[in-house]
Amino acid sequence: MVSAVRDIVLFFEVHQPYRLDRRMLEKLMSSALRGSLEPKHLEDVIFDQGLNRLVIERAANKCYIPALRIILENVKSFMNSDKVFTVSFGISGVFIEQASKWAPKVVELFQELVATGYIELVAQTYYHSIAPLIPEYRELREQIGEHVKLLREIFGVTPSAVECTEFMYNNDVACQLYAGGFKVILTEGVDRVLGWRSPNFVYRGYSCDIRVLTRNYRLSDDVGFRFSNILWDQYPLTAGKYASWLAATPGDVILLAMDFETFGEHHWPETGIHEFLRWLPREVLKYEHLRFSTPSRAAFEHPAVDVYDVPPWATISWADERDASPWLGNSLQKSAFNILLELKKHIDALEDPDLVRLWKLLTISDHFYYMATKFGSFEEVHKYFSPYKNAVDAYTLFIQALSVLSYITAERASKTAKDRRNHRQLAE
Repeated sequence: MVSAVRDIVLFFEVHQPYRLDRRMLEKLMSSALRGSLEPKHLEDVIFDQGLNRLVIERAANKCYIPALRIILENVKSFMNSDKVFTVSFGISGVFIEQASKWAPKVVELFQELVATGYIELVAQTYYHSIAPLIPEYRELREQIGEHVKLLREIFGVTPSAVECTEFMYNNDVACQLYAGGFKVILTEGVDRVLGWRSPNFVYRGYSCDIRVLTRNYRLSDDVGFRFSNILWDQYPLTAGKYASWLAATPGDVILLAMDFETFGEHHWPETGIHEFLRWLPREVLKYEHLRFSTPSRAAFEHPAVDVYDVPPWATISWADERDASPWLGNSLQKSAFNILLELKKHIDALEDPDLVRLWKLLTISDHFYYMATKFGSFEEVHKYFSPYKNAVDAYTLFIQALSVLSYITAERASKTAKDRRNHRQLAE
């Protein structure tokens, strides 16, 4: 029996994007004829709100509501025992927006969970965006600040741990967030970064004292990707079997991080995924040397054993080849990215919050993820998530959205210039 206490950190990413509308240009012309081209009305022109609503309502019924109820039951069942069950969530701002409109019960369940005191909410970019890839990190700081404000308003908590979209990470990002007051950051345990080292220890930033927890991708993906794969040599995966793997895994902290949609959406309820979630806490806590913890607690219960060094030109993530290629790996993505950044300069000059909001919605990482051109298993994953035919289709729609925003920006700039000229003439 291993004597040292080992912390199990369960982290669930909760996000749904706003998807672009194929009828965008048709809707734009109709809005123009009605004279309703104000920026605040353009969200319903650019984005397919019918599809967005359909997806989140379906996911709420199959995944969010049943899985959250299971977690809440487990948290409460261990409250008066000598061991506790605790989990952490990274919930994007755009997810909370959509759930508040179309699946309010989901938000209520999250609030009930947070109120128990056994849940940690981890900060991220409000728009689950590509902000970590934008130079100078101003956008990253702004979007994380916006997310922190939302967590305070909706849940009454101020996070001390942070993660970037899909666990994007480099030394500069880590230190930017440390300077913003965060003590702990979550990222991927990448083999080429770890070398001979294990992901199951606490690390520290390269040039700042932020604590770094690294995801054990093998154990995470056993649940996130392989659970319902009948060809997997470990199928079926039971809670007892998985708990025995955790018990036999050496280290101080095992970070298990996956999409929350794992529990009912990616693996349908019929696969037994909800029963796995229901029984996992009981099976894990049978082992004396295992306990559940949150990122902020686990990161300081154990010493930081070494530096986690990821240069800014080699950003890592938990997606595909564990780098930035899922979003900026081909010419389509880079073209869209450069146009998006160029447009921001003109929008900033107008100081119009509605235009800024539209621009930020176009930084949602999923837009770029859908443009990826990958092969093999990576291609299959991208196709699974994409609502479009292919990468070119996704790129074309994104450029249309940029064109719409550019047109409205130019119209607003022209009107602003005209108003200023008139004001000067009156003053003279």
